[in-house]
Amino acid sequence: MKLNNVAIIYRKELTDILRDRKTVIAMFLFPLIIFPLITVGFNRFEQRMRDRAKQDTARIMILGEEHAPELAQRIRANETFDIAPASPDYAQLIGDKKVRAAVEFPAGFESALAASAAPAEPPKVKLYYYQTETRSQGAVERIEAIIAKYRSELVERRLAAQGMTRAAVNPVEIKQQNVADEEKVAGSRFALLLPYFIVFLCFMGAIGPAIDLSAGEKERGTLETILVSAVGRDDLVLGKFLLVLTTSLVTAVMSLAAFGLSARYAGGFGQPSAATPAFKVSPQALLSVFLIVMPMAMLFAASLFAVSLMAKNFKEAQSYTGPMMIVVILPAMAGMLPGVELNAGLAMVPILNVSLAAKELFTGSFPLGHLAITFVSTCVFAGIALLAAFRMFQTESVLFRD
Repeated sequence: MKLNNVAIIYRKELTDILRDRKTVIAMFLFPLIIFPLITVGFNRFEQRMRDRAKQDTARIMILGEEHAPELAQRIRANETFDIAPASPDYAQLIGDKKVRAAVEFPAGFESALAASAAPAEPPKVKLYYYQTETRSQGAVERIEAIIAKYRSELVERRLAAQGMTRAAVNPVEIKQQNVADEEKVAGSRFALLLPYFIVFLCFMGAIGPAIDLSAGEKERGTLETILVSAVGRDDLVLGKFLLVLTTSLVTAVMSLAAFGLSARYAGGFGQPSAATPAFKVSPQALLSVFLIVMPMAMLFAASLFAVSLMAKNFKEAQSYTGPMMIVVILPAMAGMLPGVELNAGLAMVPILNVSLAAKELFTGSFPLGHLAITFVSTCVFAGIALLAAFRMFQTESVLFRD
């Protein structure tokens, strides 16, 4: 193998790739568009629409209003409610989304609360709503807030009448104290999804060039011309492999750059609050993610190139590499499952290990031992795939299939 020949093949293929507008768009423009949309645009749009849906005027129904006139009046006084006439078909109306929610007060509700002796069982207020409908859930939340305020005031009046304070009936107070860093708290909200997109885009960045440099050469009839040149077959494989690796890594780098810039200069993800700080990614985390992704990109490049070599033409290669996308997506999605964390065993599972490692890094955690296992194991798998590509390029029955 001669490095000069490898460099010649690499430069030749790189020139051809850069002339392909679709490949350039996939490598540069697509990551620059999709990550700002995901990290800033879509998140803010979704939050704005959710807030608007919850604050819109909701048509609700009050059942048994005569049993709780004071509380019913408080609900009617809320400007975000449009009170519909009471009807026995409230469930059907909620299902048809003509009414968003209904509140039902039991008989004797207010008299039971006004009694000097507390009842054995407090009266129950029922709330009817459509569980998967945002406006219905928003209406229920507003009704619950009104009832909760009324209940708190009632408790305060009862305690004052007995000459007692709230501490007398609540002798133990529980206070939660978060010990995790702000970076980990904020990063945990998005570290589940972002590694999946990085893995997916890294794979998509390699699939086009891998097919074009193998099955595409066969279909155009240029493979024979290259094989009779003075360049050895191993040089050809390595040069083409490095080009596919380059496109995959460029896509990954552009994805990380777009994500980092979006998080840094566009206000993070959504509107931060005191309880939920803005998500900031350190340069060390981005660099570590790139180092972890690099051997996975090698695995994708070598695997796609080897699989595409078996095809007779571009279309057949697409039918071979299509199922590979499922093989990539499933372990990447498994990294988003709750309770699945990086350990020594999962660090040796290809693709899943990178997804979990990236999740740890985005939350500010650096488990060096597991990261090292992830890096080394992925390099081993990539080496096996590259060796298979070398062997297949030496096999005439693979290169010249009829």
